[in-house]
Amino acid sequence: MMTTFNSLNLIFCLNVVLLMISVSTSHSRTFHLNDEKLIENTCKKTPNYNVCIQSLKSNPRSFGADVGGLALIMVDVMKAKANEAVSKIRQLQRSGSKPGLTSCVESYDAILDDDIPEAIFGIQAGMPKFAEQAANDAVIEANSCQDDFPGPLTIQNKAMSDVASVTSAIVKLLL
Repeated sequence: MMTTFNSLNLIFCLNVVLLMISVSTSHSRTFHLNDEKLIENTCKKTPNYNVCIQSLKSNPRSFGADVGGLALIMVDVMKAKANEAVSKIRQLQRSGSKPGLTSCVESYDAILDDDIPEAIFGIQAGMPKFAEQAANDAVIEANSCQDDFPGPLTIQNKAMSDVASVTSAIVKLLL
């Protein structure tokens, strides 16, 4: 009798655990689908859907984020792209001084020191207009570098311009 009771008790407990896992998994799947829809709908409103999707879906913080959170993630992507450009600039500087490279140093310093902090502040403080302008300024800075020093930094400048344009469009949704 006691063995039967223990067996039934064990079966009941296992069923409860399996039910909890099942409910948790289905809720997580629904939550994940809603996050995917927010990302996709947001990215459809940007000038570069593919860059937006790739940037946001590759960051686990995107899942569970609202539009403001997605904008902050894109600012982080801007920062990463700016740092990649700075690394390339340093590499080019080591191989000798090149006309126009100083302009690129100034452009990317402005992005890292001014535009990115201003974008973060604008989003977090509920002043998206500041963040939008900062992202637009980053596009201008990247394009300025491209104009002054075409060639070796084209990939980095285009990447910066693309992610900053996407960031601006997402921030604009907060207005």
